[in-house]
Amino acid sequence: MSNEKVVTINERIPSLKEQRKQRANRRLLFFLSLFFLLLLLMVYFQSPLSHIRTIEVEGNFLISDEQVIESSQLTTGTSMWNLDEEEIRNHLLIRPEIADVTISRKFPTTVVLNVHEHSRIGYLYSDGKYYPLLESGTFLSELPRHQFPADAPILIGWEQGEALTEFAQELINTPEQLIARMSEIFYSQTETESDEVIIHMNDGLEVHSTIKDFSSRMLPYPSIVRELDPSRKGILHMKMSPYFEDFDLEEEEDSEVESEG
Repeated sequence: MSNEKVVTINERIPSLKEQRKQRANRRLLFFLSLFFLLLLLMVYFQSPLSHIRTIEVEGNFLISDEQVIESSQLTTGTSMWNLDEEEIRNHLLIRPEIADVTISRKFPTTVVLNVHEHSRIGYLYSDGKYYPLLESGTFLSELPRHQFPADAPILIGWEQGEALTEFAQELINTPEQLIARMSEIFYSQTETESDEVIIHMNDGLEVHSTIKDFSSRMLPYPSIVRELDPSRKGILHMKMSPYFEDFDLEEEEDSEVESEG
């Protein structure tokens, strides 16, 4: 005869009832939690708790935080979850300094405007003032008195017009690494060259080139400089056929002629 205990249906009923009760309680707890969560979200979105309290600006250099915020037309007190990001971007992209912007939210009440500005590729010097030239080809208003050009070459002897417009386009097409090596760029019209430019480089060299095809003619500069003797003085002509005009060599030849005479 088997010793296994036989469990009758009557003995299992209390256990089944307890399991059903636990499942019902868990279901009730879930729906109550969901209800209160939705209620809290509704209260949050409808109350000042979801309103913008802080607007942060990142990535800007050419324009101030205040100018970015004013241009965005964002104000504190509006819902941070009801923003028209495309409209905000369009407001900001009207400014010539701004190339792009991204808008993000930082919980609980902060909106972040991350600005990407156009690079400065030069500064037009005129009447003792400096006017930044952007990679977009746009000139900005003069720099404040306490600011001085340090991140791009200074354009001297230029005036607003066709020559400057053409040269600005050439600078836009010139690699940033090359522009960073330029200190001053002079516009120098001669009898033989109506569009000659003279560039003073940060490494001490003087370079003569032309407005036409300036960006392509300057490309070999790094490799040519590596072959030059840094102790020799002269002019590096970067035109159709680059060559170095050695002043020391000319002086030596002149002294030899004088001695022979």
